[in-house]
Amino acid sequence: MPRIAIIGAGITGVTSAYALSKQGYEVTVYDRQRYPAMETSYANGGQLSASNAEVWNSVSTITKGLRWLGRNNAPLLLNPRFSWHKYSWLAQFIGQIRHYRQNTIDTTRLAIEARQHLYAMAEEEGIDFDLERRGILHIYHDAASFEAARRANALLQKGGLERYAVTAAEARGIEPALQTPCHGGFYTPSDATGDIHKFTSGLARACERRGVRFVLDADIQDIVHERGAYLLDVAGEGGARPGQRESADAIVICAGAASRQFAKRLGDSLNIYPVKGYSISVHLDDEASRAAAPSVSLLDEAAKIVTSRLGDRFRVAGTAEFNGFNMDIRAERVQPLVDWTRKHFPGIRTSRVVPWCGLRPMTPNMMPRVGPGKRPGVFYNTGHGHLGWTLSAATAQMLAASVKAAVAPA
Repeated sequence: MPRIAIIGAGITGVTSAYALSKQGYEVTVYDRQRYPAMETSYANGGQLSASNAEVWNSVSTITKGLRWLGRNNAPLLLNPRFSWHKYSWLAQFIGQIRHYRQNTIDTTRLAIEARQHLYAMAEEEGIDFDLERRGILHIYHDAASFEAARRANALLQKGGLERYAVTAAEARGIEPALQTPCHGGFYTPSDATGDIHKFTSGLARACERRGVRFVLDADIQDIVHERGAYLLDVAGEGGARPGQRESADAIVICAGAASRQFAKRLGDSLNIYPVKGYSISVHLDDEASRAAAPSVSLLDEAAKIVTSRLGDRFRVAGTAEFNGFNMDIRAERVQPLVDWTRKHFPGIRTSRVVPWCGLRPMTPNMMPRVGPGKRPGVFYNTGHGHLGWTLSAATAQMLAASVKAAVAPA
């Protein structure tokens, strides 16, 4: 039976392990954390959002970014300190503007496909992850942003998404808890929300029941290719003994923002940049807060903030920060999320708020890298950016098909 090593136990690594195990491979997943889904797959915005499939490669994104320079609380923040990785990534990002239309359409189609795979996994394995299938409502506060959204919406519809414009009154009808004025909105009834950490953890347990082995608390020190096998030097509490190696017939990189470093070791060029995002989990500890919190997922276009109702928690997330692998949770970046909650939903008590940040693994064209590397037996499923939760169930199927074409299962 072919042995597949997967590096990374986040949403892409675990969905990949599940898909490969169902095809009959012997799968081992390695991760430096003690449990699955403890980094970027821990506390994201929660949206399973084909409606958010528009790639960021546009002139308007560049214009907004320049306008926000110098604002510590801006939705998009760029640390101007020179880094070759950062500025070469940004140059390639700008170069991809010409592919904005097609990449948006392709991402929309992939997101729609991913839903069915994810729901099927959850149903087959009995995973409870606070799923809410109430749709996603995007709100706009002025006519200009609404008209810009209408142009982008045409691309989403071309990708097969049912999404339509609503008036301010209709928006309040969809989500009565939304009382602050808006110009209008777009509503996607087929979108959903859920807790990525609960899902990934539940799917990891299902993988173990299927025979997948997890080696956690394990840092991959080196990868060597010898005599047709990949040898992994694993350190850490969950790793092999000093000097001992683990081997596999093929290797899959699902390591998020760290995938670039692994790709270098394996002879591939993979330009992924860590774009930091923040979230807060507001605990709805009293009946008044639960009644005041919206049930329909929202995206406020002006603030670039998304929300999800996850059981007795209200998740509020946003911001994009280009600051390398910095994982500091900065008060001036968290406070706008708290302030937004208080402004739009004053009935929610914010006495128990848990902040978090994670590094989105973004490619310059905003498209995930899925498929083989240059060397035989090397594969990638990474670079999903802000849509890892939305796309991973589909890219896992793509990855499994790619592996099967090159490494026949037993």
